[in-house]
Amino acid sequence: MSKQNSEPVLIPYTELTAEALQRVIESFVLREGTEYGAQEISLEQKVAQVLRQLQRKEAQIVFDPDTESVDIVVRA
Repeated sequence: MSKQNSEPVLIPYTELTAEALQRVIESFVLREGTEYGAQEISLEQKVAQVLRQLQRKEAQIVFDPDTESVDIVVRA
């Protein structure tokens, strides 16, 4: 069995429905478990922050055809 190694596909956030975008961002935020300092930030606030990053092109939604998974990557 050969491994595919297909190139990841960039998905513009504007191509997703509002519901799909919400779910992708929530999944990303819940997986990341990022430390936000002493102040606790709600899921809604974290989702809004990631959405702003997508809008400013500081982050991108990526589909990996090999694993059939979607992730958000923050641009360096």
